[in-house]
Amino acid sequence: MNIYKQIYKQIKKYDTIVIARHIGADPDALGSQFALKDIILNLFPEKKVYAVGNPASRFKFFGINDKIDDIDTNKSLCIVLDTPDIKRIDGANINNFEYIIKMDHHPFIEKYANIELIDDDACSTSQLILELVFSNKINLTKEAGERLYLGIVGDTDRFLHDYTSPKTFSLVNKLLENVNIDFTSLYKILYQRPMVEVRFEGYIYQNLTLTDNGVAYIKITDKIMKEYNVDSAAAGNMINDLKFVNEIMVWIFLSEDIKSNLIRANIRSVGPYVNDVATKYGGGGHKYASGVKLKTWEDADKLVDDLDNLVKKFKQK
Repeated sequence: MNIYKQIYKQIKKYDTIVIARHIGADPDALGSQFALKDIILNLFPEKKVYAVGNPASRFKFFGINDKIDDIDTNKSLCIVLDTPDIKRIDGANINNFEYIIKMDHHPFIEKYANIELIDDDACSTSQLILELVFSNKINLTKEAGERLYLGIVGDTDRFLHDYTSPKTFSLVNKLLENVNIDFTSLYKILYQRPMVEVRFEGYIYQNLTLTDNGVAYIKITDKIMKEYNVDSAAAGNMINDLKFVNEIMVWIFLSEDIKSNLIRANIRSVGPYVNDVATKYGGGGHKYASGVKLKTWEDADKLVDDLDNLVKKFKQK
């Protein structure tokens, strides 16, 4: 049986379904999560469907997450989206569920589900949800279609990344043919930002450090973020903007998060694969786009050094 048919069969079977995604949710995680919730409830209004995880204030337009503290999930289904490993699942303990489905487009890290749909050639998990929809001839609502479009746009950076495939364009074309969404107006929702972030972006460009090997990095302290009135997620929203700078091959934004007592490292590359280095430090992600949570600035320096050596070896090949 086609894996998308198997997933649909399990969705039909369970009365209570919890949809989880990774910590530090981005547009793809949220778009796929809330779209899938909408799809299931549109098909089966009698089911109880919960989208869980910590709120992402910047992307609250996707939807409001549910609480499941008082819900007995022992005979329920958990669908985990966009999350390759257990430790990054947000809002759900998979040990409390009868059946687990994983749908993910990251490189494989560990098996934790009864059904594991992993396609690291897909541009996004939102693309996988579209494949689920079209494989089972499911009608999409406008709201679900918009969320999936935003998820795909978010993870491909408006179709710029090389994992944007002919299949991606084919599925998006089918989405636009089937659902009457005004896709151009959605970009404003995704990319609109306040002036404080524009000024903060100027600070980042002025204070980047560039190594001889072509690694750019910046350390953004809590003091700087308070000065510019932004939070630790703001830098991550600007990370892709350095993709077309001639001298930069790998770049890292290191943002201090006082509340969580950690340093968030967002890593991007236009040359060597960076996900193995991210995994070494307890993070992960895609070949050219990964993230890590570090404990100290000393760890941050080691990460920069490792990435600098990675670029150096890449250039010597």
